[in-house]
Amino acid sequence: MGLMRSVRPVLPILIGAALTLSLALGMRQTLGIFMPPLTRDIGIRVSDFTIAISAQNLVWGVLQPFSGALVVRWGFRPVMLAGAVLYVAGLTTLALAQGLWQVIIGAGVLTGMSMACIGSSVTMAVTARAVPVAIRSTMLGIVAAAGSIGAMLAAPVGQWLSVHYGWRVGVLGFVVFAIAILPAAWYAGRVDKLPLPPPVRDDTVRNTFGSAALMALRNPGFMVMALAYFVCGMQLVFLTTHLPSYLEICGMDPMLSAQALGVIGGANVLGSLFFGWAGNRWNKQALLGGIYILRSITLVWYFMGAPTPAGTLLFAGIMGFLWLGVSPLVAGSVTEMFGLRWQAMITGLAFFSHQLGSFAGAFGGGVLYDLLGSYTLAWQLGVALGLAAGIGQLAFALARPMPPPPRSAAPA
Repeated sequence: MGLMRSVRPVLPILIGAALTLSLALGMRQTLGIFMPPLTRDIGIRVSDFTIAISAQNLVWGVLQPFSGALVVRWGFRPVMLAGAVLYVAGLTTLALAQGLWQVIIGAGVLTGMSMACIGSSVTMAVTARAVPVAIRSTMLGIVAAAGSIGAMLAAPVGQWLSVHYGWRVGVLGFVVFAIAILPAAWYAGRVDKLPLPPPVRDDTVRNTFGSAALMALRNPGFMVMALAYFVCGMQLVFLTTHLPSYLEICGMDPMLSAQALGVIGGANVLGSLFFGWAGNRWNKQALLGGIYILRSITLVWYFMGAPTPAGTLLFAGIMGFLWLGVSPLVAGSVTEMFGLRWQAMITGLAFFSHQLGSFAGAFGGGVLYDLLGSYTLAWQLGVALGLAAGIGQLAFALARPMPPPPRSAAPA
């Protein structure tokens, strides 16, 4: 009851943020289901398609800090509405693609620009501003959990349309979902009317993009978290991009990849709720290290043997539980360290590292497959780097507990 009383006045904002994140991530995470029929139809290679996904992740990462800065300057609503329009444009371009460059522009550049405006960094910042400190981590987990539901819807719908009517119709189905982001972003943008704590001008925190970025880059805890975030992106985008292709190579039913991505989305809900709750109770950066280690162990278990339908769905469930739980932990850590004003921008700096990893996971996985004819080396590298990142993140968190935020940057 106390939680409901706290969120009731801002419920439209939270629902808008959750729907925006759900639809945006749901479609973006399941574009890989179109890779096998799309590459055959327009005559491009798997590595060509992964260039587009890699470009998407790189554009998203490069622009994320700047979209966070635009939020400070213009507000959340115009930035998020622009992102929704870009998503519609990108998916429409992909649906009409006749060659590689249209795929790169649609699934890559335009979709990446869109995600910088409506992805997790921005929607987590909306959520953090809307709710009190006492329930902030829990609400970040709830909104992240809602963001997972989109994959449960997008994956089976996109796969069904693709199988029965062709991949172009499947992508056009995603265009309809993208249009629905517009009203969700409008309601999330109401957060612009909520006041921030008055800024305090001192030597610790200044109200400029450059000084806020420099403050983050000089913080050891932030830098360790950002470097480990690289491996997070590499592992996850490798799976969303290449798991459908891997299962097809292994002779699995084409619907299994969509089912697996749907299970990931469903388990994501539970994982996001759990890690949002856990972040209120334990060291957020230590929890991040544990997630990366457990993911790597799960990858070893799955790829060491031949895939089966039951094993694939179990793997998807475990990975899903460990998937989007990083979002409330990273967003909460940034808020604790630096406060609310520049949260979207500073989270965007960490996310840039994540997206460099995503680029490596998507593009590198495709290149290694084309060179070697298998994904073995790709997943082995993902495991090795994941273990290194997780152990490093966990060791730093336990050795140096996170200090309280600076007085002038204290969150609301």
